[in-house]
Order: sequence, then structure tokens, then C-alpha cells
Amino acid sequence: MSQTHGGGLLAALNGAAPPAPRWFAEALGAPHETNLHTVAGARIESLAWGERGRPGLLLMHGNGAHARWWSFIAPFFASTHRVVAFSWSGMGGSDWRPSYSLDLYVEEAFAVAQAEGLFDAPTPPVFLGHSFGGFPTMACAARGGERLRAAVILDSPLRTPEQRKVREAARQRAEPKPPRPYAPLEDALMRFRFMPVQPCEHLYIADHIARTSIKRVEATPERDEHWTWRFDPHLWRDYRMGNPSADLAGAKCPVAIVWGDRSSLVTPAVREYMASLAPAGAPLVEIPYADHHVMIDQPLAFVAALRGLLAGWP
Repeated sequence: MSQTHGGGLLAALNGAAPPAPRWFAEALGAPHETNLHTVAGARIESLAWGERGRPGLLLMHGNGAHARWWSFIAPFFASTHRVVAFSWSGMGGSDWRPSYSLDLYVEEAFAVAQAEGLFDAPTPPVFLGHSFGGFPTMACAARGGERLRAAVILDSPLRTPEQRKVREAARQRAEPKPPRPYAPLEDALMRFRFMPVQPCEHLYIADHIARTSIKRVEATPERDEHWTWRFDPHLWRDYRMGNPSADLAGAKCPVAIVWGDRSSLVTPAVREYMASLAPAGAPLVEIPYADHHVMIDQPLAFVAALRGLLAGWP
């Protein structure tokens, strides 16, 4: 997501909520738990659906996102699984840290999974990560894959080591910008867009994500009440991606690779590179008519694909 100044996906709505289909309203209304877990000194927010003791499914979001990006997907698995989505530290409703690392994010994933009962079932849990979330997922599979049934990587652009060096150098040179204040709330909603920029046919999903991506900041003597995005602009200042190529190649559990057929990030070359590193027999699943944000572009097709994976694999 981005706080860019131009008109966003929801600009034409002028702050009004678009109509949503019945399935979406029912999913958002499904019973769930909201919890906070302290991991390495930071409170990590989580949402959970389904009963403890069922097979576990941990859903991990991408950069600048949060747990509620999964709140219209997770309920579809609640009758068969204990499903948990959480926000990485520095994003969503989780605490911000002085600095962030891949090691911390791996610790957060396993700690939340343990606290939420995902290891209580006779079968180990499945970890799934979208976009940036796929990289900690690969690290979890390499470092603790013997504790997992499988890992699913959803539209995560795994670049070659040379490409990553160039990208990380550019990221380190970029100066973080302080969160921009918005007032009124509608001003923020009208500027919401996905990154990378892409169209979105399901504006009701974009509206839900935009509204849950904003936090209210109370008025002070220096500034009136306003709203800002819920992520730490300094998150990438010291962060290092580690070696995701080695993590994928060294996975200690089965791995599936899923992508949108219109993704601007997971190109044919990226898919070929990832397939060459993944464990033998890794399912390669393409979701038709989906861009990078697969679960937003084709939510029900994604649910069907993931149900198929969980039912027949590994």
C-alpha cells in the first residue's frame, strides 16, 4: 500500500463504502479472536478463527500490510483448521521496534503459532506468506521446517543474489518519510492504492483494507486530530533480507509456490528461478486473472486453490 498524493483506487467514492457481496460480509462477520502476544519485547496482534486442536494454518502478510488483509479469507478454513493471521512488528496493530530483522520475524511467526495453538493438533501446521511475508516463511521452512507440515509461498518475488544486492542498496539509500497526516479520514481513503500499483475490480476489499490500515491520532496543542497509515516508516532502515535463495533450497518441509498469472513481480524468470531451488515435487500453482495481490484479485479462486493444496498435499 502507499500514501501517494494522487487519486487512489477509492477516490471516486469520496469516502463512501462500496457495496459488497454477501460472501464478503459473512466472512468479515465470522466469529474470531483478537489477541496480543509479547515476542522479544514487542506486542504482536493476531486474529484467530476455528477451534484449537484442529490442523493449524498461519497466514502472513506483505510489506506495509497487516493481519486484516486475511480477514475475508481465513473464515473459509475455520471449519477444518485453526487459522491465525498476525501483523509483523512495525505494521498493523503490532508494536514498533527500534530495529527489525529477519531473525525477529521468524521468532514472531513461531511464537504466535505456538501461543495460538497451531502446534496442538496431531498434524503440524502450514505456514503461508504473501509477498514480503514469503521471505520469513522461507526462513521458517529452512530453520524450523521439521516442525511444519508445509510452507506456501504466495507471489513472493525471489530474485537472484545479484538482483537482491542492487535492490537492497537502493533501499538503504532511500530516506524514510515521516507518516503523512490526513484530515479528514476520507482524505486518506481516497489516496489508498496497492503497491506495486495495479487495478482492483473488488473495491469493497480495497475499502476494507484501507479502513483497517489507518489509525486515528488525537489532537495535540501542535496539531489537530488526524489519521496516518499503520506502519513504521523506519522499518527498512536496518533490515536485511538474509539469503532467501538458500532458505528455499534448504527448506526442511514441503513447499508450494503460488502466483498470479498477471503479477508484475513474479515473472516467468522469477518462477523458473524459484522452481529450480524449491524441494523436488513442489506444486507450482498459477491463479488466473490475478495480479500481485492474489487473494484480493481472485479471492474465491485463491480459496479453492488453497483448499485443494491442503486436502491433497503434501
